[in-house]
Amino acid sequence: MAYQNYPVEERSDLRDLLLASADEFADRIAFLEKRDGVTVSYSYRQCCEDARALGAALAAKGLAGRRIVIAGTNCYAWVSAFFAVTAGLGCAVSVDRGIDAETLARVVRETDAAAVICSPDFFPKTDALDPAVARVSFADLPALRADGAERIAAGDRALGESPIDPASPAAVFFTSGDRRGVELSHRNLCFDVASLCRMIRFAPDDVFLSVLPIHHAYETVCGFLTPFSRGAAVAFSEGLRFLTREMKEYKPTVINCVPYIAEAMYRKVETNIRRQGLERSVLNMIRVTNAIRPEKAANVAKRRAFSFVYRSFGGKLRLILCSGAPADPAVLRGFRNFGILALQAYTLVECSPVAAVNRDRFCNDASAGLSMPDTLVDIYDMQDDGMGEIRCKGDHVMLGYFNDPEATAKVLRDGWFYTGDLGYLDAEGFLHVIGRRKNTIVTASGKQIFPEELEALLNSTKYVRESLVRAVPDEKNDDICLEAVLVPDEDTIAALGDENPRQRAVSEMRRAVGEVNAVLPAFKRIAAYTVSTAPLPRTPSGAPVRE
Repeated sequence: MAYQNYPVEERSDLRDLLLASADEFADRIAFLEKRDGVTVSYSYRQCCEDARALGAALAAKGLAGRRIVIAGTNCYAWVSAFFAVTAGLGCAVSVDRGIDAETLARVVRETDAAAVICSPDFFPKTDALDPAVARVSFADLPALRADGAERIAAGDRALGESPIDPASPAAVFFTSGDRRGVELSHRNLCFDVASLCRMIRFAPDDVFLSVLPIHHAYETVCGFLTPFSRGAAVAFSEGLRFLTREMKEYKPTVINCVPYIAEAMYRKVETNIRRQGLERSVLNMIRVTNAIRPEKAANVAKRRAFSFVYRSFGGKLRLILCSGAPADPAVLRGFRNFGILALQAYTLVECSPVAAVNRDRFCNDASAGLSMPDTLVDIYDMQDDGMGEIRCKGDHVMLGYFNDPEATAKVLRDGWFYTGDLGYLDAEGFLHVIGRRKNTIVTASGKQIFPEELEALLNSTKYVRESLVRAVPDEKNDDICLEAVLVPDEDTIAALGDENPRQRAVSEMRRAVGEVNAVLPAFKRIAAYTVSTAPLPRTPSGAPVRE
């Protein structure tokens, strides 16, 4: 079935995207964040001016044309630094704020990064870096912007006028499975943003709630660059535990998340319905509103009939975009019955990162979506049952793994990216992903568990710096169970001023596991955990040691 794409102008590079959005949406709010308990907003014009000024100041420090590491929590300082670097200065290297000092030093060394821009709590990890590597705290950015603004006012135009080759590297992101650096070009990122917007409608009146870690390509592209390209606002979440409060405060229309967050939101609605004894009434309202045509009229009726559901999410939520693992189709259908569209996407860093996504007007809840315009998704070495390795082709496919031509040659062949994932395409062209081959945990009953997604969920809690989830034998039940190693965020815990920070860390890790388990089905819950004050052991390539 063919559906018309939404009209979208693709930008040539990230500076073009920054300037075009600042020009079109100048005084609209681009970002919101909490600072000392007060919500602060930043306009599109201010974001552009801040990024250009910061870029001019960094160029004056000799950083033009260099790779620059960025690390920190989801915040305006992060996006300002990212735009400053990618809008003409050099190439951004996005790293997890939870990495240890040794891994940071390795990343800086291997990428030949000339500077590290990071949040104040991350800054101590830069102490052991080569003195030649510039170190900039997010707290230093206002002064640098002021310096850069003066330079621009005095006629410094070199950075803003130098052409950007769309095929040149814009950013390096790291894969969640093995921490390989993935080099993405300006064309990769701008193409993926435009392609996503052609399949799903986003508008200036949208408000995105940024929940997932922004150093991941998924959140950078879908939760930051995409709304910025459409004039929408992005509100930065302080963490999972604040989600309910933040939805009521920011009234988001769009949330990018992993399936477990969506499933937890839906279960909360179901619990409230049962508690009030409304099951039969709700089923009747769903049946009546589903029968209304056209769809637009049905959604208006659903918003009236299920206003109590909308209020629990802030009142305006219209779209939930899930990626990272297969979502429960019943949950996606359930949200749509209430008038909230929940869609799945198939994302890999190597595909900038969206490789397939369900359209907002044509979707299959059991699938990972359709290939995007001007791209191909194919099944290689297909078996009799239609199953095989998923491969992708298009302008969203990465330049390669950074400084690793051998690894790149294994997955990039004749323009195709071979994902290593297993799946199949149905008769309508929807992609069904069976699992990520490398790290999938399979229970005795054949159920699949994706440890990286559980780790992302644990890491999104406020006091967990990093985590590792692995399977251990459950001899009593002749099966496996899940065990987690948790590394507390000691700086954040110390800031609480508790008399016994170690005991508080243990208490907060227990709370984090309980918080995450509460949103998981029984077979995916963390059965045991240990608390480690030492960074997680990693392989020479930076991958966490899972054995």
